[in-house]
Amino acid sequence: NLAPLHNFILPGGHPIVSQAHIARCVCRRAERLVVAIAEHEMLPDEILMFLNRLSDYLFVFSRFLTSYLGAAEIPWKPRGNPSV
Repeated sequence: NLAPLHNFILPGGHPIVSQAHIARCVCRRAERLVVAIAEHEMLPDEILMFLNRLSDYLFVFSRFLTSYLGAAEIPWKPRGNPSV
């Protein structure tokens, strides 16, 4: 079980967790490319759906790895708002 998120989290805490976050970023980049291609070419909707679900999975997987490895989730703190 993963704790509910109340803040955005930053990649890190452990090298393997960082790699999972990088994999998610690569997946999101591919998703954006598919959207751009879909503006000019007919593509099956399932491609975009798959990339979106894969991105979600990689995010949850990175959180699982953080918990499993006993690493800390690093909350994002916006500048100029120390109360968050």
